[in-house]
Amino acid sequence: MNRPYHLLAIETSCDETSVAVVRNGGEVLSNIVSSQIDTHRRFGGVVPEIASRKHVESITVILEEAVEAAGVTLEEIDAIAVTQGPGLVGALLVGVVAAKSLSLALDVPLIGTHHIAGHIYANRLVGEIEYPALALVVSGGHTELVLLEAEGSFRIIGQTRDDAVGEAYDKVARALSLPYPGGPHIDRLAQAAESAIELPRAWLEPDSFDFSFSGLKSAVLAEINRANMKGLGVEAGALARGFQESVIDVVTTKAMRAAAEFGARQLLLCGGVAANRGLRERLAALCAEAGLPLLVPPLALCTDNAAMIAAAADLKWRRGEFATLDLKAEPQLSLEAWSVGRA
Repeated sequence: MNRPYHLLAIETSCDETSVAVVRNGGEVLSNIVSSQIDTHRRFGGVVPEIASRKHVESITVILEEAVEAAGVTLEEIDAIAVTQGPGLVGALLVGVVAAKSLSLALDVPLIGTHHIAGHIYANRLVGEIEYPALALVVSGGHTELVLLEAEGSFRIIGQTRDDAVGEAYDKVARALSLPYPGGPHIDRLAQAAESAIELPRAWLEPDSFDFSFSGLKSAVLAEINRANMKGLGVEAGALARGFQESVIDVVTTKAMRAAAEFGARQLLLCGGVAANRGLRERLAALCAEAGLPLLVPPLALCTDNAAMIAAAADLKWRRGEFATLDLKAEPQLSLEAWSVGRA
């Protein structure tokens, strides 16, 4: 195709309804995100049924807004990409049904896309990825080290055995009576604190790249209970800093060790927790010290958005790997199985 091509992407895996139009796989013409944070805050977390209903209410409006903001017509759309999984099944279904309808109505290909591949390839929107690359994925539901030996090839070499980083942040924030989502509040407290309460690090087996944060969460709760039993106020800042330092120490140490072991030419930071200031600063310092190039998306591309889904879908578009209209939402969709040339 000699003329520019446009992918329209839809993301509804959790509590953001997002639609983007991306030209030639890298130029973001529009990226509209409707967040449900205010709706779910009163419950202290995402309520799946409410999330699905909010997607139904928003999807048509967001679609229209994204196309208008991109300055294109529907006739200029060359393919429809949609998050197929992983995610909340009801939320995913809203996006999948909308994508199928558009694909059928416009008679253009449909591309089922992996949510985590989207987070990883959000980096492609800000710079070229050099292979082999290592991605550190840190989000509300995922904490993984993913090796990319070639473009669109994913191999998980480490993952959490219990809570993801984002889940741990939210649970600690709840214990400290901080609002949902907890990550930004913990990060701000940690940055402002002058001291830290020392907390354990879960390194697991010496050669393991896996993670575990449930013990750290329990250690935080133990500190809070100890302070309460003594009738003392909890030092929220020192506790937040101790928690964040433990998390950052473990994930960055394992990421750097994995990058060295697998000969990565580049490190990619991705996922909602990639917006964490402490994590970004520590990883940047370690990469600079090691002479390892680091790619980090801007804050707007760290959290769930449809532009990242278009960036990942472009891998399939260029290879003609399209889905059929019997595409199903898959809440447990495998990242490795989604690799190009396999699905």
